[in-house]
Amino acid sequence: MPSVRRRLLLLLPLLLVASAAAAAAAAGGDPLAHEALFDAWCAEHGRAYATPEERAARLAVFADNAAFVAAHNARAAAAPGAAPSYTLALNAFADLTHDEFRAARLRRLAVGPALRSGGGGVAYGGLGGAVPDAVDWRESGAVTEVKDQGSCGACWSFSATGAMEGINKIKTGSLVSLSEQELIECDRSYNNGCNGGLMDYAFKFVVKNGGIDTEEDYPYREADGTCNKNKLKKRVVTIDGYSDVPSNKEDLLLQAVAQQPVSVGICGSSREFQLYSKGIFDGPCPTSLDHAVLIVGYGSEGGKDYWIVKNSWGEVWGMKGYMYMRRNTGDASGVCGINMMASFPTKTSPNPPPSPGPGPTKCSILTYCPEGSTCCCSWRVLGFCLSWSCCGLDNAVCCKDNKFCCPHDYPVCDTGRGQCLKANANGSFSGMEGIRREQSFSKVPSWNGILELMDQ
Repeated sequence: MPSVRRRLLLLLPLLLVASAAAAAAAAGGDPLAHEALFDAWCAEHGRAYATPEERAARLAVFADNAAFVAAHNARAAAAPGAAPSYTLALNAFADLTHDEFRAARLRRLAVGPALRSGGGGVAYGGLGGAVPDAVDWRESGAVTEVKDQGSCGACWSFSATGAMEGINKIKTGSLVSLSEQELIECDRSYNNGCNGGLMDYAFKFVVKNGGIDTEEDYPYREADGTCNKNKLKKRVVTIDGYSDVPSNKEDLLLQAVAQQPVSVGICGSSREFQLYSKGIFDGPCPTSLDHAVLIVGYGSEGGKDYWIVKNSWGEVWGMKGYMYMRRNTGDASGVCGINMMASFPTKTSPNPPPSPGPGPTKCSILTYCPEGSTCCCSWRVLGFCLSWSCCGLDNAVCCKDNKFCCPHDYPVCDTGRGQCLKANANGSFSGMEGIRREQSFSKVPSWNGILELMDQ
């Protein structure tokens, strides 16, 4: 079996080359022109490949995407004002097949809209009045910079933090970037980190925890990990609850967006969505929800109404990370299902005052380490630690050689080589250099300090 698998892996680049090159040829593509375009694209996006075979495979995929983009844009240019009303481009994802892109960037959301009832959200009933013709919360300073989730399927956390960032700015006047990593690592009652989740559960978690930490203090790592309990206690921004917009009620969704940014689920699995560049996106796309985004406004252009959608794929996608998505199409579920599962956090209470921080880490009655450090015992007698050292990380693993320590997400100490290891899903290990411990601090003053006290 291993030999068969190895042969299939060796054949994969050739299969990609053959199939994608055939598709490009059928579309009338020029191989030399595609190669020159590919060279320029690699330089723009800093892309390099490990082997000539891999580069050839990626070139073939790129050529196929180039033919697809050219055909779509030709149709858009042939009938201005008609569908499609948007253009595509060879963006940062142009060397990925559509299946590869979906596997890397999309996950099914935790639950469907029919299962949201009884989850703690209040059904939104609307504003009960007229709304402005256009709203853009970016102009009010209620939207943080576009973020990039990378290959971690935690789009739900980015949508949730975006909605909380928006309402916090509206209510307090302060725009604070909030921590997706806290939601990924600590919100595990229903959500599943990089393997999918739901914005309602994230809002519920923040309400129960009494707040959420900042992006700066608990930064994004593009991976699952162990919850940092010290960061969990830093409740910088709070919300009081959340509301669910009834499914397929676009008029109510419009009223909700008029009052604040709103989290929504969509289907992002169409090939056109992968390569979207600009204009009002009107499909085609299914409505099986597999991605979460943030609506930050709405408007109209050329007689077509649209939502302003903030994505979490960086500024290399779409209009610097944003998309205009068609609204008022007559389809109750909306383009890509955007009307099916919308929710937003509610906030009336002020944020708590800044906490003074936990202070030094106490090792014993007379010994301590700096704030954010872990105390490691260096000398133990009859079960009692008589000497302590400090590891400059929260929740670190103290190695038994009494010299090194390891981060909590690299928990295996290889003391012979001074490394920290973690097990990968395929059975292999990843490693990093071990961290050398530092001397702890004592509350007992030195002899010079005692003499100074006696002189006073």
